[in-house]
Amino acid sequence: MADPSEREIAHPLAIREAVAEDYPEIARIAAEAYLAAGYFEDPEHPYMRQVADVAYRAARGTVLVAERGGRIVASVTVMAFGDGFEQVATEGEFEFRLLVVDPAVQRSGAGSALVREVEARARRAGASAVVLTTGVGWEGPNALYPRLGYERAPERDWPIPGTDIWLPVYVKPL
Repeated sequence: MADPSEREIAHPLAIREAVAEDYPEIARIAAEAYLAAGYFEDPEHPYMRQVADVAYRAARGTVLVAERGGRIVASVTVMAFGDGFEQVATEGEFEFRLLVVDPAVQRSGAGSALVREVEARARRAGASAVVLTTGVGWEGPNALYPRLGYERAPERDWPIPGTDIWLPVYVKPL
């Protein structure tokens, strides 16, 4: 099998907005990414059911996909403050959630490309910053975001309702 750089040359990455026909593949990738990383053990966990409900996200934000060779390899949900699906964005900010890359192609640049697209959309809309929440101990995301210029904003961390688990927030001023 070709290494990721050879695949990228043969099949450049394309980013577009998701359509309803994409939702099952986005849900599959999200579930596999979360389960493979060990974030959850059970695909029936209540949060995992939310992760799989792509139509719900798409009705409240914009779901983007990254494709390589006509195959969806990654996805992210983006929203502006006031869209109703944001969790930590304040006025003038964009937020993204549920950035997932198919475990078979992780570290191929798809996640970074989606983050850059979110930032480009935020800039075009005149946003002052992009914010996100991730999980405590989630090594991949907590390494990726600082590399892309995001800074921890611990004063904005927030708890999962009904638990004592706090979620880290990252911010990137634009």
